[in-house]
Amino acid sequence: MVTLTIDGREVQAEEGAMVLDVARENNIYIPSLCSNEAVSPYGACRLCLVDVAKNGRERMVASCLYPVEEGLVVKTNSERVMATRKMIIELLLARCPNNKVIKDLASQHGVGKTTFKLEDNHCIVCALCVRVCQEVVGVSAISLVGRGVDREMATPFYEHSEACIGCNSCAYVCPVDAIKTEDVGDIRIITMPNNKMEFKLRRCKTCGNYWAPEKQLDYIARKVGLAPEVFDNCPDCRD
Repeated sequence: MVTLTIDGREVQAEEGAMVLDVARENNIYIPSLCSNEAVSPYGACRLCLVDVAKNGRERMVASCLYPVEEGLVVKTNSERVMATRKMIIELLLARCPNNKVIKDLASQHGVGKTTFKLEDNHCIVCALCVRVCQEVVGVSAISLVGRGVDREMATPFYEHSEACIGCNSCAYVCPVDAIKTEDVGDIRIITMPNNKMEFKLRRCKTCGNYWAPEKQLDYIARKVGLAPEVFDNCPDCRD
């Protein structure tokens, strides 16, 4: 265990834990849009920037990527941090001016408007969808393409991804609801910022309801070594 100070509070944490996680465990608020316990830290949104001081040296770091140390002093709301955070929110607001999550975040931090040129995007390029697809699902159906201001999430060639199994994990972790999923009859429709994909749903042999993409169930059966018929019934109709 190490002892550190966050906003004047002395706290203890496991060595190697990230500052953001330790702050959350101690009910100390640090905003973040790109962090999720299911995937490794990435530091994309930069909202979690904090001031850290050790041995007389002070600097600003992304708290989701910075491990705690003995004697570390952390300030989550210093004047410098708050000014930088508001600037980041302005940039997000310019990129996604109609997104409710971003607008609520801006209001929470006293950002009424942005001085940057307005765009009409929905995705904030946090890469959570890409990371969960790679690290958790294990299919790598989507990725980040392009560079700089042109960087965006997409499937290969912006077309239907043969690797995608329609599991909905990307939509589940998206912090700004840029990915939508809808089940209509026997089809699941996944709408991403740059394309739309459809997946055939499997019908439960007992109740007749369509409940999960056939491609996803076949993938799970192969991955775990189960017989395909194990998914003939939905969870509600299994013994």
